[in-house]
Amino acid sequence: MTLPVTFVEVVEVRRITPRTARITFAAEELSDTVGTVPDQQLKLCFPRPGQREPLLPARQDDPMDWYRAYLAIPEEQRPLLRSFTLRGRRPGTRLVEIDFVLHGDTGPAAAWALRAAPGDRLGMVGPSALYAPPVPFAETAAAADWVLLAGDETALPALATLVGALPEGVRAYAWIEVADRAERQELASRAELEVVWLYRDGAAPGAVLAEAFPSGVLPAGEPFVWLAGEAGAVRAIRRHLVEREGVPKENIDFTGYWRHRLTQDDAPTAEDLADAQERAAGY
Repeated sequence: MTLPVTFVEVVEVRRITPRTARITFAAEELSDTVGTVPDQQLKLCFPRPGQREPLLPARQDDPMDWYRAYLAIPEEQRPLLRSFTLRGRRPGTRLVEIDFVLHGDTGPAAAWALRAAPGDRLGMVGPSALYAPPVPFAETAAAADWVLLAGDETALPALATLVGALPEGVRAYAWIEVADRAERQELASRAELEVVWLYRDGAAPGAVLAEAFPSGVLPAGEPFVWLAGEAGAVRAIRRHLVEREGVPKENIDFTGYWRHRLTQDDAPTAEDLADAQERAAGY
């Protein structure tokens, strides 16, 4: 499987909420499959200080060869990789939209997005099933009695594409934790969708969402559940659903997008590795 690698250039920056920037990029190359299914994962490559654009290895037929070439770049020149979900593609164009959560000047992605302007260039690797094999979401959801999607603001781009893919007649619930009321976004769906917004208002990330489950009233019947966001909160919610609510493990698609007080550059914890092994084993 060839790993798609290209440069992308900023053409527009919009603040869709006080803490979220939606940035439109023009891609030099883009597969026809990009933007055709929900929850497409990709990685953005950020330049090091002093670089106009990141230093990217040439595309390789073997994805591991590309990654080895990436690691061979001297560390001070090697671009920083961060994971994102494609928010959308403008039909008939090579324009893609990616949402950035602006949580301050503490990480390379947020710091870059705070200053992003037309003409700025990044590298884009993917979208590719190598990062997240696509779940046949609409079909799986339609077969369940009801669907629950839960996450924080980092999960909103993926969650929005998923509820947009739900067919008519599906009963769906979305529980979303955000910093405050100003961070709400409109979600379009053909399904019978009920959205519950949960506000941190200063609480620890993930805490409000995790606490909502024991006190929440879940419908009867067999669900399909999609969880994403802060890894500790996702882990706690999944444990509650399996152990207290009796939801089969195979009915839960879960991903820890980020870790409180840790970055993607930090080594995975034992719990991170256990989650990865369980996902690889099909839950």
